[in-house]
Amino acid sequence: MPLSATADTSKTVKLERYNSYLRKIHSTKVLNASSKVLFRATLLVALVLVLLFAINYPPLSDSRAAAAHHLHRRSFLSTGLFSSSSSSSSSIGGAAWEKRVRQSSTAKRPHGLSVLVTGAAGFVGSHCSLALRKRGDGVLGFDNFNDYYDPSLKRARQELLEKQQVFIVEGDLNDGPLLRKLFDVVPFTHILHLAAQAGVRYAMKNPQSYIASNIAGFVNLLEVAKAANPQPAIVWASSSSVYGLNTENPFSEEHRTDQPASLYAATKKAGEEIAHTYNHIYGLSLTGLRFFTVYGPWGRPDMAYFFFTKDILHGKSIDIYRTQDNQEVARDFTYIDDIVKGCVGALDTAEKSTGSGGKKRGQAQLRVYNLGNTSPVPVGRLVSILEGLLGTKAKKHLIKMPRNGDVPYTHANVSLAYKDFGYKPTTDLAAGLRKFVKWYVGYYGIQPRVKKENFHAEGSA
Repeated sequence: MPLSATADTSKTVKLERYNSYLRKIHSTKVLNASSKVLFRATLLVALVLVLLFAINYPPLSDSRAAAAHHLHRRSFLSTGLFSSSSSSSSSIGGAAWEKRVRQSSTAKRPHGLSVLVTGAAGFVGSHCSLALRKRGDGVLGFDNFNDYYDPSLKRARQELLEKQQVFIVEGDLNDGPLLRKLFDVVPFTHILHLAAQAGVRYAMKNPQSYIASNIAGFVNLLEVAKAANPQPAIVWASSSSVYGLNTENPFSEEHRTDQPASLYAATKKAGEEIAHTYNHIYGLSLTGLRFFTVYGPWGRPDMAYFFFTKDILHGKSIDIYRTQDNQEVARDFTYIDDIVKGCVGALDTAEKSTGSGGKKRGQAQLRVYNLGNTSPVPVGRLVSILEGLLGTKAKKHLIKMPRNGDVPYTHANVSLAYKDFGYKPTTDLAAGLRKFVKWYVGYYGIQPRVKKENFHAEGSA
């Protein structure tokens, strides 16, 4: 082989070795640089996670200032906690929002109450809120405006309350930070807890909603109330449904309530036991009210008197239940104004809670009352009254009561409520339905086939 060829080959080999060496150095530098970038990115992510954890889960403290700081930061980081009102764009926790909360909660009369009303956009809640406000008490509403029935009806009730300067905070009972924020802003004297998942039959379709609202939501509210300083007195809505399969009449608070006929009833009975526990351990003053079939203007569309009215006016047939032994189903229909008087009476006679800082300091008040009309009326009679008021015959379809949780008969003994706070119902079914139908045809813009003067007649029991 020629010497020049050998030299060229040697140069080529050296050049390839040098290029290989450069590639290795370059790869090493790239790898080192990538490792540094990855390390720094990982460290940055870790720091962000630690910061978020610290913000959302601060050390436990009894300091209200620390709690307020935590709530402010949590609200800032949330991407859409809740809107404060359909008619207000002020953010929760902001100065404008806090001003509205304080103004709504401030009593206008000497020694007036400051009441947090949950379920304030609901049927009973809106009526109670208006009654308390009109007599000069401070009222702050709380409602999640769910779609169990037409939310537009709830928004219409909200508008009524807004006209009386009652502000409704839109939120869920299971949002503890939001509830604690309210108690940071306002030292409520009372809670009127009316928010709940209502309805006996709906429990067969959506049982979890009853657990989330009637049990978990109630516990969350009690957890916030027990830690408040001062602790508020609490009046809350139980239900006549807790009597379940009880056959003793009229229903008395002393009768057994351990045989619920529906999941709804079971959650309300659970609520009574939970109330007993928080009273016993934390000194919360708690009063449970067992409502009996409430009806009246601005009522709930899922109730029989309401959808009977709608179906009669639209010429649709209505199902009228009879018991398995072919007896008429009867209910102790109670007019909304009477229920409101009972709720207000319970609030006015509720003693102060005895706990402080989540610790019981003494024996606290624990009560349960029936609020009914004391006069059961067969459902067939209800339909007859509606026919007369609407000027239209109903297309009746008589069927046996299905096993869906309904009970055949309710009858309230209200002597205990009368003794303790003067509860005495005064509105009979005919008078109450007349007021309801007058509201119904006006609200929905319907012209009934009956003279308007019929709606102005009054009657009472």
